[in-house]
Amino acid sequence: MSGDRLINMPNADNNNNLKNTVPSQVPTKYLKPVKRNTITHEFGSDPETEKILAQGNDHQLLEATALMQQGVQQQQAGELSAATKSLQKSLELFQAIGALQKQAQVLSLLALVVYTIGDYKNAISYAQQCLSLIEEGSNLLVEMQALSHLGNSYRHLNEYKKAIEFLEKSLKITQQLRDQRSQVAALNNLGLVYKSSGNFVKAIEYQQQSLKIVQELKDNWGEEQVLKNLGNAWYALDDYPKAIAYYEQCVKLARSLNNTRSASQVLKNLGNACYALGDYVKAITYYEERLQLAKQIQDKRSEEQCLGSLGVACEALGNYPQAIAYYEERLLLARAIKDRRSEEQALTSLRVACYALGDYAKAVQYQQGTTNS
Repeated sequence: MSGDRLINMPNADNNNNLKNTVPSQVPTKYLKPVKRNTITHEFGSDPETEKILAQGNDHQLLEATALMQQGVQQQQAGELSAATKSLQKSLELFQAIGALQKQAQVLSLLALVVYTIGDYKNAISYAQQCLSLIEEGSNLLVEMQALSHLGNSYRHLNEYKKAIEFLEKSLKITQQLRDQRSQVAALNNLGLVYKSSGNFVKAIEYQQQSLKIVQELKDNWGEEQVLKNLGNAWYALDDYPKAIAYYEQCVKLARSLNNTRSASQVLKNLGNACYALGDYVKAITYYEERLQLAKQIQDKRSEEQCLGSLGVACEALGNYPQAIAYYEERLLLARAIKDRRSEEQALTSLRVACYALGDYAKAVQYQQGTTNS
């Protein structure tokens, strides 16, 4: 199954929407986004920033503000290394002129970038520095976002008690601000913490609340992610019919949004859920759909996985010739992408299927890792 999804939510206010952010020196290995199914807070335009840029009276303030805005744009474009550098320069300039509120804003932005690349300890560090610069209640938007970064990061470090504490505080502020989009994020992310801690019932309760609001907002992107998380929670409870119901809604929405990668992930989960129910024909249908999407986006890893799953489902139906065809295709692909582990798995599957058919000569060939085909 795919991992749980945090949702990226724009803020309803016109103030800066802050996302999670980055550390002083980010190791190169951290400069790629990490998938995690969280809903984070997107950056948006800020009237105060626009005003500073328009007036441009103080050169240092102007430069710091321009760098902050540039960092936001780079983060949105996925240029995380560049965003880190811009935001760090901005922070230094705001520190030099003693602009505490702006420092807090940049620190929250940095916390988001770092979170995005999976550096949770530095995300926590930035968020804590951010909170230390603002008095409680003086800047609710930035406070809410920093608390969210802390909660999300602690979840990934398996510190669930802390994660719940910070996300609950963040949720209260979203309610105080009447910021529905941020409520969706907080509720969804609380659900993810409870799921990670094994409390699936509580997880579903929070995510159902999140789904209700996101549907009222008619936010299809957010709804697609919440539906996926709900499917994952029901799957974890072994309630496959309910998981399938949410996954099917999710795939339909993902296709309408041309979110092919997400649709591919959920089709895998759908196939697995149907297989678990013993509905092998339906499982094959979903695996086939995923295979076509994988070929469409040239995702060789997903294509290889699909071929293995299709072979297993065909075996479950007793259709060994078809299973062998899928396994052989998987073997060729594994060799093409030089995946030794998958190659060995494919050979093992082929031996078992050939023995089941009574084709012992062919089974021996696969035992030796060779074929005449």
